Amino acid sequence: MPASTSARADPHHDAKPRRRVGRPAAAVLDQAGITAAALQLIGKSGYDGFTMAALARTLNVAPSALYNHVSSKRDVLVLVQDHLASLVDVSAFEAEPWERAVRAWAWSYRDVFSQHTPLIPVIAVLPVTDAPKTLAMYEAVSAGFSRAGFPQGRIVSAIVALESFIFGSAYDVTAPADIFDSGSMAESTPNFTAAVQAQDLESYGKPADVAFNLGLEAMIARFGALRG
Repeated sequence: MPASTSARADPHHDAKPRRRVGRPAAAVLDQAGITAAALQLIGKSGYDGFTMAALARTLNVAPSALYNHVSSKRDVLVLVQDHLASLVDVSAFEAEPWERAVRAWAWSYRDVFSQHTPLIPVIAVLPVTDAPKTLAMYEAVSAGFSRAGFPQGRIVSAIVALESFIFGSAYDVTAPADIFDSGSMAESTPNFTAAVQAQDLESYGKPADVAFNLGLEAMIARFGALRG
C-alpha cells in the first residue's frame, strides 16, 4: 500500500498532541494564592502550626518553589496583614463626619479580625513596612483625624488605643455565650451574677456587640474632646 494511503488510514497521523485536562501537576503560585493558603492554614492550625513547610504542603508545592515567591515566614505574614487591612472599610473618612467615620471603620475592623483571631497576636505587633494596603488604611484614618482637627501628635496614639480595643473586642465576638455564667458560685457573687442577668441586649442583641458599642462610643466621645 502506498505510504500516502497508509497515512490517511491512520487517524492519529499528523494529529496535534492533545491538551491535557484537569489540574496541573504543580500549583501555579502567586501572592493571592499564597495569602489564601496561609489564611487557611492559620485558621486550621493556629499560628504555632504555621510553618513554611506546612504552607508548601497546603499549596501542594515544594518548599523551594514557595521560596521563589516569598523569602521568609515574615513575608507571608505581611501579605496576610495587607490582605486583611484591605478588607477594612475606611471609605467613610472621605465623606462622613469624623464620629461616623471612626464608628464605621472600627466596626468594620473588628468584624474582619473576628474572623481571623489566631492572627491578632502576630499582626498586632507586625511592622507595616512593605505593606502598602495596610499603610493605605492608616493614611486614610490619619487624614480623617487630621481633617477633623485632631492634634497631629495624638493621632497615632489614638489609632493604637482604638486598635487595642478593636483587637480585644474581636476575641469577644468568638467567646462562648455562657462565658460569664457564674454557675454554682452565683450565690457568692450576687452583684456580678445580677449584672450579667440584667444586661441590656435590646439595641444589638449580642453581648459582644453591646460591649463593643459601649466602649467605642466612650472612646469616640473622649477623643472628640481633643479636637481643635
